[in-house]
Order: sequence, then C-alpha cells, then structure tokens
Amino acid sequence: MTTHKYLSGVFLAALCAAASAQPVAKGDASDYPNRPIRLVVSAAPGGSSDGAARVIAQRLNDLWKQQIVVDNRGGAGGVLGAGLVATSEPDGYTIGIVSLRFSVNPSLLKMPFDPIKDFEFLTMNGAVGNVLVVNVKSPLTSVKDLIEQARAKPGQFTFASSGIGGAPHLTGEFFAQQTGVKLTHIPYKGGGPAIADLLANNVTMSFASLTSALPHIKSSRLRPLAVAAKVRASQLPEVPTMKEAGAGELHVLDWQGMLTTAGTPKPIVTKLSTTIRGILKEPETTRRFDAMGLDIIASSGEEFRRDVASDIKRWAKVVKEANIKAD
Repeated sequence: MTTHKYLSGVFLAALCAAASAQPVAKGDASDYPNRPIRLVVSAAPGGSSDGAARVIAQRLNDLWKQQIVVDNRGGAGGVLGAGLVATSEPDGYTIGIVSLRFSVNPSLLKMPFDPIKDFEFLTMNGAVGNVLVVNVKSPLTSVKDLIEQARAKPGQFTFASSGIGGAPHLTGEFFAQQTGVKLTHIPYKGGGPAIADLLANNVTMSFASLTSALPHIKSSRLRPLAVAAKVRASQLPEVPTMKEAGAGELHVLDWQGMLTTAGTPKPIVTKLSTTIRGILKEPETTRRFDAMGLDIIASSGEEFRRDVASDIKRWAKVVKEANIKAD
C-alpha cells in the first residue's frame, strides 16, 4: 500500500470515528422526548388554561411514556410563566400554555421578552366564552336588575377577574362602558382564586370563563345571568346572551394556545405541534373540552403566530380607548 493510500485511509477512518462520536444532529427528533417535559401554565390552578393543560399533559404522557409536569406560574398577568418558557433551553423540554392576556400584555406592561420573536408557536388549542355570574345567595336575578342597582350605587358593585387585561376583566370593562354603570374591578392571580372569592360572597359578580364557572353553576352555587357571546352557549342553553339580556353587543373569546422557546429545532417543534393537534382532535379530548366550555381550534403554529400578532394590534387600540392600566 502506498503512503498516500495509507494516509487517505487513516484520514477517512478518523472522520468516521469523529462523526460517530458527535451527538445526534440538532435536526433529529427521533429520540425526543427521552426525559420529562415541563408544561408551564401562565395562570393559577382552576381556570380554563389549567384544565386544558392537564388534559393535554395526560395524553402526551400516555403517548410518549414520559412524565409531563404541569407547572402553574400565575402572577404578573401571565408574564412570569411565559418568561420562563422564553428563557429556557431551546430543546423542547419546556413548553407553555398562554391565553388572550398574552396578546394584551404588550399594551399594558414593559415586556421582558418579545411575544413574537422569543417563541416557537405550536397551536391555538381553543377558546372559551365568558359568563356573568353572581353568588346564588345574591338578590340579583337578571342583567336588568344588576344594571338598575349598579346605577343607583356607583362603584359599590365589585367584579372579580383572573387578572388585569384578561378576558374576564376586559368583558367587565366593556359591560360597564356599554351599560353606563360604574363597577369596581378586583383582580386575582387566576380564574380559580377569583371564583373562590365569589363563592365566599366577597365580591358581587364575575365575568368568568365558562371553564371556571360551569361546575359551580351546575352545583347551584353560582347563578348565571348572561353569556358574553354572539350565541348562547351549548352548555347553558337557557342563559341569554348579553344582547338578549339588554346589555348590547358584547362578546370576548378567551383563546389559549401552546408554545415553546425560540430556537428549538424545527423537527421537535413540528413533532410537538403535530402531536398536540392530534390530541385536540380526539373525540375524548373534544368531550372533555366541551365539558369545560372550550371550543377546539387546533390551528397550525404559523396560524397561531399570525393570530397573536393581529391580536396584539387589536388590543392595543382597545386598551388605549378603555384607558386600562396595569396598576
């Protein structure tokens, strides 16, 4: 064997050995996931985002045989939870679920991350409507009663929400504007705590998500007065819309969706998106989401990204016109 052929063979062998020693290529998702995944929920337990996260986490666990750890990080209007996702390693092992407030925050707060550039969007899971509810012990039995009494007692009626800028808060502000009443907003760190105080009769009402309110309506602990939607909710067919109840056109849908850290390898993003969208289309998921008042959307990641970008512009105008402040 010539020296040239010998050296060429050695060089080729060295290249092969080096290649085999390299980690799996960044674009390969065949081994994903091989350890637990953290699912960060940007809200306290008890709301629609939390409920949806647990349904999805259970099915991902079943499909991938890896633990999906639901990590509730309420507070700061959802910025805390989303921020954890934005600053995590871009490896697909930290994913998050955000809601409408994610697109409202840029108009209210100085953001520690870019809501578009710092994330890979997976899917918009679905949307939930809001329902005006009072404690069953309340003397208020209709929207008409509420408006009349609230006008007679400006600022004395309080409404609980999942936080400033969330769908329940925005719905309450719209209601006050359209009916000419003055209500006092009491924000909480999630829909669960807000409902808990309403059940304790510490606040007058809440424009709560159907997810938070339905179990307590069915157990006769909360009284529904109207739904903030264009049509009646299938779960509450006897409850009028705001328009039917005399409060004018008033509908705010609280969407929710899933994302992960910007820079996560495309094949992993695709695997997450495809798997989660598949779960959302399963009959059992549809049944469980319907029971929580959630309508499934299951959009693509790019559709979700475009919707968020559009929503940011929409809510910037609303926040300015309604003079909504973070504090």
